[in-house]
Amino acid sequence: MRILILYNFRPSLLIALSVVILTSISSCSTVQYKTDPKLIGYTEHGIASFYAMKFQFRKTSSGDRFNQLALTAAHRSLPFGTKVRVTNLGNNRSVTVKINDRGPFIEGRIIDLTRYAFSKIGNTEQGLIKVKLEVIY
Repeated sequence: MRILILYNFRPSLLIALSVVILTSISSCSTVQYKTDPKLIGYTEHGIASFYAMKFQFRKTSSGDRFNQLALTAAHRSLPFGTKVRVTNLGNNRSVTVKINDRGPFIEGRIIDLTRYAFSKIGNTEQGLIKVKLEVIY
């Protein structure tokens, strides 16, 4: 019966209605965070690693679903939503990631990147790289 009702609508109205519904659903999925302006320019040096595949689609500490193909990362204390430039000190390549999880919980490491973010700045076969973090916004 619902299908019959939808056929009575004009196609342009159906498209507009679909856009409104999809926009409202997608806007509810991620919380927007503000970075403390005092943190902009904060830097840190240390070791970066990347998440294991077993975490794919699990919830992060911020409530987002973890995605190995996203440009996100885990940090122990930076606020969720903070954008960080991560620079590989070995080859000077950098990537910008959003903090959406807590960790790493292994001594000596300062950030856990997604596999994709890590591959942008280093070889995933290495597993660990020396990096510089800089909060950009």
